Amino acid sequence: MNRRTPLLTLATVDPVVRDATVLGLVMDDPRVVVVRHDIHDDEDGGSIRRLVLDAGGVVEDERIPLEHACLSCAVREDAVPTLARVARDRRWDSIVLALPVSAESLPVVRALGWETRGRGALRRLRLAHVVTAVEVEAFEDDVLGDDLLDERGLALTVDDRRSVGEALAAQVAHADTVLVSGSREDRPVASDLLDHLRARDGRRVDGLYGADLGALLRAEHDVHRGDRRLDPLHVAPARQASTAHGVWTLDLRSERPLHPERLVEHVRRLAPDRVRSRGRFWVPSRPDSVCAWDGAGGQLSVGEAGTWGDVDADTRLVVTGVGDQRAGLLEAFEDVLMTGAETDAGLAAWLGREDVLAPWLGERSWA
Repeated sequence: MNRRTPLLTLATVDPVVRDATVLGLVMDDPRVVVVRHDIHDDEDGGSIRRLVLDAGGVVEDERIPLEHACLSCAVREDAVPTLARVARDRRWDSIVLALPVSAESLPVVRALGWETRGRGALRRLRLAHVVTAVEVEAFEDDVLGDDLLDERGLALTVDDRRSVGEALAAQVAHADTVLVSGSREDRPVASDLLDHLRARDGRRVDGLYGADLGALLRAEHDVHRGDRRLDPLHVAPARQASTAHGVWTLDLRSERPLHPERLVEHVRRLAPDRVRSRGRFWVPSRPDSVCAWDGAGGQLSVGEAGTWGDVDADTRLVVTGVGDQRAGLLEAFEDVLMTGAETDAGLAAWLGREDVLAPWLGERSWA
């Protein structure tokens, strides 16, 4: 049986860090090839720039028009056939897919996972580690600050209004391995913050060039495990979190739902500036719905993420920060939770009540 070519996926929010990481990888092994994509979107339409390079330099540099300049389209329309073609070239034994700066790795890797199975277009490839490279000096401000990607020229599309923190937090939480530029000693707060936010079952390697490339390529990415890392049903604090330098994580949990009206009224208290928060909650006005909570970079995203099924509904928000917000968050959480008496009153009273969360969650299936 022919050996399947390992495919490593790289995500970043900094073009300099991405280029430095790519350079280190190709210089480490002359039989590694990098496929790098950048999405360009403007009012006249979108395109993707594809760069293929190895230790010898640039092999291809092409720009391809796209009907829809989005990441999923890029994977489907260019990355998949390019990766399949590169895998057949005997000059190279392994491939690195360097994602567009600020692209989240989970949707791309999920799509690649489907293509590497069975008779998929990438059946000759094997998913190796998903890697995120970060600059520790900028990490605290990037993940907790309120800069938008388009303010830094890093937005994927003209309507991409994500914060830098939203993109970075998702990359770090999904990665099998986080490569860190900079030292723990120089930026202890940012270093501890990274340890709070990275995947519980992932690993950290200090130094962009400190990773064993062979080990990264031999390792395998588990798509289901990667999905679970960002699944609100499985959110949990990091196991090895340290608070020695003032970084903290609160695990706010209750079997009770959040009160919809009080949530709308006090949402800013539960999602203050300069914190990263993730989790799930339920509300009596739509008791079957898993409501996802995702906040970073001064922004909060709330939406439906399926139904509870056989799982008991509960509320769990994991909040990480470096300031003095803990007491306020604990108080806000208790204020927004349904009281015992309100919960004991049952759900019938909510059947004809106005759904104040419809602007956030969409219209519910019953009036």
